[in-house]
Order: sequence, then structure tokens, then C-alpha cells
Amino acid sequence: MSQTDSPPERPPGLRMLVVAVAAGAFLAISGAFSLGHYPILNRLAYWIPLMIAGGAWGHLCSIVIARRLDPERQPWLTAAVVTVAISGPLTVLVWALTGPAFGQGLYSLGILPHFLLPVTVVTATMTVLNIFLDRARPVATHAAAPGGPPARFPDRLPPRLRGATLIAVQAEDHYLRVHTDRGSDLILMRLSDALAELEGLEGARTHRSWWVARGAVRDVSRGDGRALLTLDGGLTAPVSRRYAPGLRKAGWY
Repeated sequence: MSQTDSPPERPPGLRMLVVAVAAGAFLAISGAFSLGHYPILNRLAYWIPLMIAGGAWGHLCSIVIARRLDPERQPWLTAAVVTVAISGPLTVLVWALTGPAFGQGLYSLGILPHFLLPVTVVTATMTVLNIFLDRARPVATHAAAPGGPPARFPDRLPPRLRGATLIAVQAEDHYLRVHTDRGSDLILMRLSDALAELEGLEGARTHRSWWVARGAVRDVSRGDGRALLTLDGGLTAPVSRRYAPGLRKAGWY
């Protein structure tokens, strides 16, 4: 991976943190799960750290599960599997923290099963929100208008690729492999975050792991019900079923 002097990336867990804090504040203020008779500061001190811990654990579970399931094609199945993976350990955490947080001491093990349903409901709600927020993000980027600001993403390229023509951006775990007419390199960033900085270049997301510059497309082939784009330099990029209708409508193929 090349080190660049580009602006710092937004940490991958930042959105998770914001959602967790907002959800914790909402649960505290609303007095959820019959805790409304406790002082608001106690409820905030209980719910917000709990939601952050749950969000962090959920973020790790989501990364692992996304390697086996496609959230774009199987959002509900992915949400169900993630919910199951999170709920068990989180139920134990809630059981261990709730009594001491409100001055009642550690609950007996017999109380533990009573936490499972509310924990599962909250976990399922948060999981579905996160999956569909990702699916709702814009997928196309547009060429800069005359006199308008250029795309910011090229500033992230390492020095040897500065000024190169961008062909595609491919996600690899927490990294992006940037393909250009001068070669490729890795940078630390998420594809969903890169889309905002690619605005100013005409292109689109063709797959959950790919953004492609429209001018780099040289051919399209179909097989197994899916399209495959051939790009400059012989690079190939997949087109998933989710993005195919929009690309066809926009005249990509």
C-alpha cells in the first residue's frame, strides 16, 4: 500500500458510531424497556455505551458474514444471520451490565433468557437499518460541470499515479485497489466512502466491490446471466444483478 499526503479518510466505523449514539440516546430518552422511571443521566450512561459496544461487535460480525453472503442480493438473509450472530453474546453483555448500571447488583442466571427477545428486536432493527442505508447510497457519479469542482478522489493516488487516467476502483476488504492506465495500487478507504469523492468523474458502481469509469468500457459479454465489462488494458469488471438494470437504462450496454 502506498502512503500519500491525501486528506485523512473517514474511519470505517464512524457511521456505526453515529448510529449507535443516536439509537442509544433515543432509547434512553424514550424510556425503552420499562427503564423510564430511572434518571435520564443513568439511562444515557447505560444505553449509549451499550449500543456502541453492540455496534462494534455487529460491525465485526458483518465483515465476516459479508464474505459468505451478499447483502445486495440477500439483504434479509444477511440481516437474519447477522442478528443471530450478534444477539447471543450481546444478550450476555446486557444481562451482566443492566443490574449494576441501575444499582441492583448482578442478576441471577435465571434472568438471562428474559433479555434475549428485547436484545434480538433492537439488534434486528439496527442491522436492517445499516444494510438498507448501504443499499440506498447513490451508485452513479457524474462528470464535472464546466467550471465546477473536479473530483477529489484522484488526489488520493500515490505520486507515481498522479495524473493517470482512472479506469476502475475495486474494493478489497478495507482497501481499494485503484486501476489506472499507469498501473494499480492500494489505498485505505471504503468504496462507499470513495463514491462521494469520485463525483466529478463519469462512472458507476457495477458491483458491490467495483466502480468503473464509463469511458474505460471497451466491451461487454454475458454469461451465467450476468454481464462482464472489458475495460482499458484488458481489465474485466463484473456487473451484479442489482446494478445491471440501471446500467442498461443509462446506455452502458
